[in-house]
Amino acid sequence: MDDIEVEVLAEPELSDPILIEGLPGVGHVGKLAVEHLLEEFESEVVRRVYATEFPPQVTITDGVAELASAELHAVTIADEATDDETDGIDLLVLTGDHQAQTNAGHYRLTEAFLDLAEEIGVQQVFALGGVPTGELVEEPSVLGAVSAGEHIEALEDVGVEFREDEPAGGVVGVSGLMLGLGGRRGLEVACLMGETSGYLVDPKSAQAVLVVLEDVLGFDVSFEALEERAEEMEEVVGKIQEMQDQQGSVPTDDDLRYIG
Repeated sequence: MDDIEVEVLAEPELSDPILIEGLPGVGHVGKLAVEHLLEEFESEVVRRVYATEFPPQVTITDGVAELASAELHAVTIADEATDDETDGIDLLVLTGDHQAQTNAGHYRLTEAFLDLAEEIGVQQVFALGGVPTGELVEEPSVLGAVSAGEHIEALEDVGVEFREDEPAGGVVGVSGLMLGLGGRRGLEVACLMGETSGYLVDPKSAQAVLVVLEDVLGFDVSFEALEERAEEMEEVVGKIQEMQDQQGSVPTDDDLRYIG
């Protein structure tokens, strides 16, 4: 196969669609967030991207193999007042199980994702992810980064924090390149990053990011499923901490790293 191959599955009729990216990363925050959107709203897979930069593996479902890929889903959220999809919000949601395995691969794949998004009419992008704190976070804040300074005020108005020199190591992977490469294309790009320990799959942080996205774009989504997952994670963490206390020690990074 070619280094990157795109399978066209549908030609959606979308009006000013907004790209929402959520690939695996710290705490799986972005991936959890976009998966929740896809679970809560009707969606259609419109593009599937295969790449030699993805790990050399397949997933198995009911005995059937599927090659590693990323997918673009078309989502239309109806206007709440009229329940009319023609007055709603159109999203193009990017997700998958993998990111690229090399630096050059990250660049090539991000350029391919942006090419596909622009072909479908995208001019605005939100990259979702997590920012590690190194410790458990009870009430995660959402940090922001943008492709141009004029976009900061609107995000600050809905509670996004812009902290000097944070995230400390910058934003890496597809989310970071969405900002850099998307900005060079003249797209309006924002990255929303929920605080997370960095050790756990973090549905609470994913919900914090989605609450901001709700406020920015003007839609409502139920969080019941994410809240249930957050409660399950808290129970697991509580049991591990209890076991460690009984043994006279506290959880180490390695102990927590296997949760989720």
